[in-house]
Amino acid sequence: MPSNRTTFIAGNWKMNNDREEAKALASALVEALPEVPAGVEVCVCPPTIDLCCVSHKLDGSAVKLGAQNVYFEAKGAYTGETSVAMLKSVPVQYCIIGHSERRDYFHETDEDQNKKAAALIAGGIVPIFCCGEPLEVRESGTYVEHVVAQVKAGLTGLEVTDPSQLVVAYEPIWAIGTGKTATADDAQEVCGAVREALVEIFGAELAEGIRVLYGGSAKPGNIAELVAKPDVDGALVGGASLVAEDFASMVVKAAE
Repeated sequence: MPSNRTTFIAGNWKMNNDREEAKALASALVEALPEVPAGVEVCVCPPTIDLCCVSHKLDGSAVKLGAQNVYFEAKGAYTGETSVAMLKSVPVQYCIIGHSERRDYFHETDEDQNKKAAALIAGGIVPIFCCGEPLEVRESGTYVEHVVAQVKAGLTGLEVTDPSQLVVAYEPIWAIGTGKTATADDAQEVCGAVREALVEIFGAELAEGIRVLYGGSAKPGNIAELVAKPDVDGALVGGASLVAEDFASMVVKAAE
């Protein structure tokens, strides 16, 4: 991985942990990671209701805070939604958008992701834009085209002036929470294609600095092999992020 891109390990807690459990996990993570290794950035993304209490537990540590969702309107009659400004006030530095669970269960579209990404970037929060293919697309052999189309639809037209303003996470849907993992070569194939799409959208200089992560049953046993690939800049971690020791181990191994 080129030296101009800092390895990024982000934990997606999904819909797990009430306030007390979230505080305990955040405290355990800070204890397990008294120092974040040089060349690695770490973030955790708790449920919205846990953001404030986790923020307090992370205060003074090197672990950054992310959210799992946002709405693109600034304010108004959008019951149940959370604005960029609300997240910023926590404060939140990153926000996951476009996760396959949001696209599948809540019928979010590429257009929704584009609006969310634009609102986040304008508000100073970095989107972690997710893309990935279901099993039937993988088996049909058109998975690269599928993912590239998601990237172009979700990110075209954004006002990105610095590569630090955007993160992309490739998560093959068939590998999320299943224990099945794309090989490091599989991850590199698609992450490389994602970067080529980013070149088309933002130009070579910006695209070379934007971090592209792999997600989908990433764990301590495979993280080093994944980040050794030239276009895999880290991982968006699900289940393993719910165990402080496992997540901390991934951070350390990613730096080796």
